Amino acid sequence: MDQHYARFNVVKKAVYIRQQFERCLGVVVLVLMVSLAGIVVAGVIFRKAGASLVWYDEVTSILLAWLTFYGASLAALTRSHIGFQKVVAAIKSVKVRFALLLIRFVIVTAFFLLVAWAGWRLLEVLEGTALISLPWVPLALAQSAIPIGALLFVVAEMITTADLLRDLFSRHRVALR
Repeated sequence: MDQHYARFNVVKKAVYIRQQFERCLGVVVLVLMVSLAGIVVAGVIFRKAGASLVWYDEVTSILLAWLTFYGASLAALTRSHIGFQKVVAAIKSVKVRFALLLIRFVIVTAFFLLVAWAGWRLLEVLEGTALISLPWVPLALAQSAIPIGALLFVVAEMITTADLLRDLFSRHRVALR
């Protein structure tokens, strides 16, 4: 009984962490979307008034990149990316499904760890440089979405894979032997 209760508590905490992570990512994505939309609307209004914002193009491009990276992490967490659920569901063998899940996890995680590493290296190269239109904004800050977004994607992939494994084994009530 104690073992069942302990397992229930672990699952309950994992679900809570997942919900909080999803909520935080959702807020960040929402703020980025609203900011991007607001700047685009302001840019159009100022351009129509004949007083274009000199920083408009640079800032909106950066916000779009941030939105892409953080949004991709949120999509990974909620399993909203394009996938092959029907193909995987057609596979009857739990061992094959487990193997495919692990292969997917390794490939996706390795790729995004590589992206995070490359992004970190890029930040080192950009150290000391600034945006052209806003010289007080470090270029490294603008490009920080690359390593941060990639690491958030890895965390989302870890959480999602744990969810998928739990679902796979609880649904089939089997263990790999």
